[in-house]
Amino acid sequence: MNNNSFPNIKEVIVLSNVLKHYEHLHAIPEIGFQEVKTSAYLAERLEEAGFKVTRNVGGATGVIGIYESGEPGPTLALRADMDALGHVIDGVHCARHTCGHDAHSSMVLSAAEETIKNRAVKKGRLKILFQPAEELGAGALSMIKGGAIDDVGMILGLHIRPEEECSKGHAIPAMLYSASITLAATISGKPAHGARPHLGINVIDAAAAAINAVNAIHLNPNLSYSAKATRFLCDSGVTNAIPAEAQVFWDIRAAKNDTMDILKEKVAAAVNAGVATVGASVKLDFIKGIPAAELDDEMTALLAASITEVMGEGALLEPFS
Repeated sequence: MNNNSFPNIKEVIVLSNVLKHYEHLHAIPEIGFQEVKTSAYLAERLEEAGFKVTRNVGGATGVIGIYESGEPGPTLALRADMDALGHVIDGVHCARHTCGHDAHSSMVLSAAEETIKNRAVKKGRLKILFQPAEELGAGALSMIKGGAIDDVGMILGLHIRPEEECSKGHAIPAMLYSASITLAATISGKPAHGARPHLGINVIDAAAAAINAVNAIHLNPNLSYSAKATRFLCDSGVTNAIPAEAQVFWDIRAAKNDTMDILKEKVAAAVNAGVATVGASVKLDFIKGIPAAELDDEMTALLAASITEVMGEGALLEPFS
């Protein structure tokens, strides 16, 4: 960080705790709803800063920290996710912070500490939300179930971006996050010996036909959307037998919720039609559905003004997806 990056700042205040928190959280990655050490660390630091803390929010690993100003007013919440991603590395299942949630939690925790240290809460209350299981698409629901946002008038969150999208010294007041959902397709065929393929129904052929059918979907080119196969599980155990079952997963995204409704219908129809071309059958399950963000113009303008005031006009980027 340097002053050249932020032309309106005469003196840059480095929040030294950000790196300290990040290094600790980065070393203890935990997948969704298993963030035991992570949530304990965040809860303890909030208590040390002066927050009243609630653990195990929603019956899961969520954490809420509340600071009361003592004066009537609105409730502002800062939110960060805290789960890591599951990976298979060298054949071993493990967790890694490859999506930056350790950074998100570190920044929100440090902001909470600095806000209280500088007595910046003049009225109302400040609420800090550490959400589990963002990657599972279920953590936000568990926090809502636990009443995390019942009294919140405004909630702010953040996400780090790749350098090619948002370089050092720049910030975005809002992100056009797309709707996303996963389609899990279990394809059933008929096993047979490789020497007698006419007696079987090859699910690999069925899966390939389904993938090609989905790839042939075309919506209005003015719309932003994608549907692509991201996981394919199939193994007869040998190389001379036709497998009887396969699983294929599609990651489906759309910038608008109404576009997602259309895309889901077309993808399901394409998969059903594709597997039918070879006589196979399929069971479809849509999982981990998350709606698209709908931006609030007033809040976006407020954040844009804050970025300009703190970092300079050249630092402000327009919202993008």
